[in-house]
Amino acid sequence: MALSRLCSRSNGFLKPATIALPIHRYVSTNTSPITIETAKDFTPHLCEAPSRAVETSSEEMLSFFRDMARMRRMEIAADSLYKAKLIRGFCHLYDGQEALAVGMEAAITKKDAIITSYRDHCTFLGRGGELVDAFSELMGRKTGCSNGKGGSMHFYKKDASFYGGHGIVGAQIPLGCGIAFAQKYSKEEAVTFTMYGDGAANQGQLFEALNIAALWDLPAILVCENNRYGMGTATWRSAKSPAYFKRGDYVPGLMVDGMDALAVKQACKFAKEHALKNGPIILEMDTYRYHGHSMSDPGSTYRTRDEVSEMRQIRDPIERVRKLLLSHDIATEKELKDMEKEIRKEVDDAVAKAKESPVPDSSELFTNIYVKDCGLVSYGADRKEVKVTLP
Repeated sequence: MALSRLCSRSNGFLKPATIALPIHRYVSTNTSPITIETAKDFTPHLCEAPSRAVETSSEEMLSFFRDMARMRRMEIAADSLYKAKLIRGFCHLYDGQEALAVGMEAAITKKDAIITSYRDHCTFLGRGGELVDAFSELMGRKTGCSNGKGGSMHFYKKDASFYGGHGIVGAQIPLGCGIAFAQKYSKEEAVTFTMYGDGAANQGQLFEALNIAALWDLPAILVCENNRYGMGTATWRSAKSPAYFKRGDYVPGLMVDGMDALAVKQACKFAKEHALKNGPIILEMDTYRYHGHSMSDPGSTYRTRDEVSEMRQIRDPIERVRKLLLSHDIATEKELKDMEKEIRKEVDDAVAKAKESPVPDSSELFTNIYVKDCGLVSYGADRKEVKVTLP
C-alpha cells in the first residue's frame, strides 16, 4: 500500500507526522509474499518452462527499483566522466540491461559464482560492490576494486565470488566452467553463472567448454546476454541460428525476457536447481543496451534512434518495476522520485570521493604479475631508479 494512502487511513488520534517514519520502514521492509506474473512466456529447450507466476514481496520490488536506479545513475555518471577524460581506455556501459544484475542476485547467494565479460560495472554493484570502489577503479585510483589496475573491463570482488570482468571475447566461458568444476569437486552445492554476449556466442571455446561441462555434469549456467548487437553487427547478420538457448543441442536451454527482473529471478532460480541436479543449462536473456558497444561507439550507425527510443518506452526494466510498485500500492510516484533524488546524490558523493583517491604508485606497475623479486626496475616521477621487490 502506498505510503500516503496508509497515512490517510491512520487513526485520527495520531498525527500523520508522528507515524510517517515507522510506516515508511514497515512498507519498505514488508516481506509478505505477493505473486506477480512475468511480462512474457519462457521458451524452453529440452526442459519444462518455469511458471510465469513469480513470488516476490514489497521489500524485494522496492530493492529492484532502488538497485536498478542506482546502476543506471552510475552508468550515466561514467558516461560523463569518460567524456571529461577522467576515465581512459575502454568503457562499456550496461544501462538498459540492469534487470539481469538484480534479478540474478535475487535468485542466488554469494556462494554462487559469477564471471562475465567487460560489461561488468553493474554486476559488481549487484554482488555488493560499493559505488566509490567502482568509480575509483574506472578512474584508475588505488582505492578501486582492482586497486586501480584493472579499469572498466576488470572489476573483481573475490569475497562475493565475482571473478571479473574479462577483456578477451568469450575467454571467461571456459574459466567459468572451471569454477563450476571446482565447486563440484569441493562438494560446495553452489553454481557458476558464466555470462557472455551474443557477439561471443559463435566462439569455439564456448562449445568446447560446454561439452566438458555436460560430460561431467558441472553446475555451470551459461548466460547469453543477447542485446541484439555484437559491437555494431546485428545477430541476424552474424548467426545462422540466433536461437542461442538452443545452441547447446544436447544441453537444455531457456529463453528469458531479460528486461523483466522478475523473469530473470525465476529463470535463475530454475537454472540453479537444474544445474545442481543435472548439470549445465543455457539461459538466453533477451535484453537491450541503450549506449553503443563502448564509449567510442555512438550506437547510431547500425540502428535508428527510433529503435532505441521505442525500447526505452516499451521495455525499460526500471519503468516496468515502477509501474508494478504503483499498481500494487507499494509506493507513490513522489516517493519513487524522492528515492531517485537520493540515489543521484549518493552517486555524486561517490564520484567526488573517488576523485580524491590517489593513483597507484609507479612501483605497482610490476606487482601481481610474477612471483617474488623478479628484478625489475621502476622509475618514479623524479626519474630516480627504484628497485622493485615483490612480495
